[in-house]
Parts: sequence; C-alpha cells; structure tokens
Amino acid sequence: MRSLKIALVSPYDHSVAGGVRSHIVGLDKEFRAQGHTVKILAPASDEANLAPNVICVSDHVVPVGVSGSKARITLSLSVWRTVKRILREEQFDVVHIHEPLMPTLPIFVLRHSRSVTIGTFHAYRESYFGYNYTKVILRRLMHRLDARAVVSPAVLPYVTQYFPGHYEIVPNGIDIEKFGAADIPPLKKFMDGKLNILFVGRLDKRKGFRNLLQAFHDIKQQVPEARLIVAGAYSKDDKEEYVRTTRQSGLRDVKFVGYIPSDELPSYYRTAHVFCAPSTGFESFGLVLLEAMAAGAPLVASDIPGYRSVVHDGQEGLLVPPENEPALASAIVRLLKDEPLRRQMSEAGRRTAAQYSWTHVAQCTLDLYERCITRRRAQQSDSELHAAKAQESAEFPRTVTDLRL
Repeated sequence: MRSLKIALVSPYDHSVAGGVRSHIVGLDKEFRAQGHTVKILAPASDEANLAPNVICVSDHVVPVGVSGSKARITLSLSVWRTVKRILREEQFDVVHIHEPLMPTLPIFVLRHSRSVTIGTFHAYRESYFGYNYTKVILRRLMHRLDARAVVSPAVLPYVTQYFPGHYEIVPNGIDIEKFGAADIPPLKKFMDGKLNILFVGRLDKRKGFRNLLQAFHDIKQQVPEARLIVAGAYSKDDKEEYVRTTRQSGLRDVKFVGYIPSDELPSYYRTAHVFCAPSTGFESFGLVLLEAMAAGAPLVASDIPGYRSVVHDGQEGLLVPPENEPALASAIVRLLKDEPLRRQMSEAGRRTAAQYSWTHVAQCTLDLYERCITRRRAQQSDSELHAAKAQESAEFPRTVTDLRL
C-alpha cells in the first residue's frame, strides 16, 4: 500500500484520557510505524503535553452530560474557519472522523472535507433525543461519508434507527505488548496476602462504582481478606462522597489510588485477582476489559451489549445483571474463592485479547481506507467518462449539420 496522509478527528478533549482518545492514539502509532503521515485534529484544554502531530483546533472545552457521563467537547462555532484552513493546507488522502455527528468539530470537518472521508461511531445508547430533531439535516451530512463504521455490534441498533445503511465493524484495539508482557511485575505494596479487586474508571453513575461499593459490604463478610482498589481519572471531589460512606460504615480495605499513569496501569491489572467492570449500560465496547484480559486478570462485568461483544460468560469471566449488587457480590466471591477457575479464565482472556492487537485493527482500518479510495477513483473515472460522452453527443449534431452544408 502506498503511503497515505491521514487525518484522525476526535470531538473530545485530547488532554484527557478516554476510550476514543485511546483508539485514535492506537491507530496513530500503528499507521506511522507503517510509514503513513498522520495528523490528529481535536480540541484540547491543555496543549502543554500534546504530541507533535496533534493539531489543537480549540482550547475552549466544556463538559456536556451524555448518558450519565461527561463528554468534554468544544461547542465553538468559530472552529469552522480553522477546519477549512487545515483541510485546504494539508490536502489529506483520508479524513477519518470519530463520532462524526458530535458537535462541533466533527460536523464542520464532515461538511468541508473533500478527501475520502470515513466516520466511526463509538457510542452506545438506546436512543438520543437530539437525533430526533436533527436527523433530517444530519442524514444529508451522512451521505458525505465514503464509509461508515462502528466499533462493535452493540452500536448498530442505536445508530441505524436514525441513519440506516451499511456499516463496517472495526473494533477497538489494545497494545498487547504493553499489557500482556510476561515480565510485568505486580505491585509489591498490594501483594501482602490480601485478594485484590480492581476497578478502573471514572466515578460516574454509569460506571457502576456505587453498586460495586455496596456489593463490597457483602464480599467482605464472606471473604475478609478482600481489598478493593479504585483507580481512575476522578477528582478529590468525585471520591469524597464514597470516602465518607466507607468511613461512616466502618468498611475497610477500600483504596482510592486515583489517576494511574498509562505505563503503570499494566502492573495494576497484574496485581488484580479479579477485575470488575460494573457499568450500568451505555458501553459500546469493553476496551478496559481487553486490557485486563491481556494482563491475565479474570473478570466480573455487567451483562450489557458492549461487554458481551468481547466477553463470553463463564470463559474469560462472569457476566452479571447490571445494578444487581447481590449477583455482583456472588460472582466476585466465587472467583476469589476459586483459584483454579481464576487461572482458567486468565488463560482464556489472554487468548481473546490477542485477537484485538492494534496491528490487526490498524490493518483492517487501512484496508477500509484503500477500498474507499479505489471506489472514489472509479466513481471519478465514471463521471469523467460520462462527461466526455455527453460532450461528444453535444458536438455530434453540429458536425452532421456542417457536413450537410
């Protein structure tokens, strides 16, 4: 494949960790390793630590409530000028927009892109009222896409109810070498004979931490040596309510460790006897589950569509009904008490995670680009041929008339 100039577009604050950001960074790394030129277009509230190939289109970022979580996006309308300038100057071969209908950056890019343009939908929701009022306009924009993709089958029913059509399934990927290396050490401070339950994520309602903390009361009664480690990009204010609850109830062995640097996260997974993802819903893909599986952690996770796309109940882990605290506690206790079952699920998880390497996902994405480029060229050739034939037809009668004269 020839070298391509690729734009990866994100609506979300590139200064803050998140699933879409991880997806874009993973593609960026693999694409550049294969010799392609990549620019990332995104808003960023803090430009200090951005990679050299990140183009910050706006530093005006606001948190917007979406499905029980906060999406940090730019709502600036002046971004369209920046977008037009960048697209004109860079002349990308491919523009790949993630969440192409999110305001405002993706919509402006979709409106003004003249390159081969791909749109990937990440979010899973049962419905979105905004699309009910704007779908007529947005459908016109959707026709500008050369291809549509989703990260998992769970996203399809949501997006196709508003925008029917053909969608490719191109999943998220993970860094297998980073999370699955055999020499990753567990954290000594937590290897003291206790059994570690790891939670990684924000403390938003939809991540289900409240349910896990409530279930931990029952877990401690049955497994006194259990410990809950709570990691994630949450603030002191976010955790204050839960810290107060644990103190008032006398609940012990809940460790709030906060944000974990990316290079330390594999050791946390390796330290976990059980990794728990109790999300209540609206998860399109179990990226954090794959990371944990690659590191060898057996799982207990909510039985929701996005997680079922990567975890098979009873193989890599146990799936339980969302917001069902007794079922959550029972599943975790079962794994904590059954070391052979944990080893079996650990091995199965490693095998499953290996199927989602960034090398494989990036190649699937590049194959999609190439198909779209080939199709666009064929369409342009057909248009040029039709135009030439139309010109010949227009000139033919005059030629005949001239002969008669």
